[in-house]
Amino acid sequence: MSATNQNVFSHGMRDTRETLDAWSRHRWQVLRAWLALSLAIALALLAAVWVVAGLLTPDLTPIHLPGLTSPPEPADLLPILWRNSLVLALHGTACIAGFIAGASMPIAAAQRSGLSRWIHVKAGELAILFVCAVTLFSLGTQALYLGFQGSTIAFQLDLPIGTLLLSVLPHALLELTALFLPLAAWLIASRRGEWNQLLAATLVTVLIAIPALVVAATIKVYVWPHILEALSPVV
Repeated sequence: MSATNQNVFSHGMRDTRETLDAWSRHRWQVLRAWLALSLAIALALLAAVWVVAGLLTPDLTPIHLPGLTSPPEPADLLPILWRNSLVLALHGTACIAGFIAGASMPIAAAQRSGLSRWIHVKAGELAILFVCAVTLFSLGTQALYLGFQGSTIAFQLDLPIGTLLLSVLPHALLELTALFLPLAAWLIASRRGEWNQLLAATLVTVLIAIPALVVAATIKVYVWPHILEALSPVV
């Protein structure tokens, strides 16, 4: 069993190194596909937020928006970065699960027999189901959360939902596109059957997403409040 696990690990590391080497020669082609799909998912989510925000009852509790209701401070970035780091970790975990299911488990199962082989085969199938469940859960919860927040902010600032969504585009598109990069990489790899590339994809997409999320949070705290102030008739 130890030899089998070592073999699986070696295969995974070799595939990851080879993938990174291949991508280094065609990096824009790879990134372009990820970014395009991730942006499409982000736009779809914003459309869902528009619909959800129109259906939900806004909260009447006075909102607190740094930069609008209080002077912005660097500490205001922390809650935003914390929430986004959890979402990014969830999407990165889904990407790793895809690698385990599509690349590692078949190698491990081929070197086992009986019950152990059956368990490894089923574990790979469960990992795929996990990724699908994570994708749906992430999209659903974000649509509800952002829709509720949008409904509340739009009501209290006397803004149409559409106008509010336009105001968030400078940071929301950057933020959501970064968050969905690992899932975009998973979707592309699964469609092509390139499961062995997902570990490398996880590493690259997370490294790209982290600085993008910092920039998006900075725009949200220091720029977005001024946009809202210019648009809202009650501020």
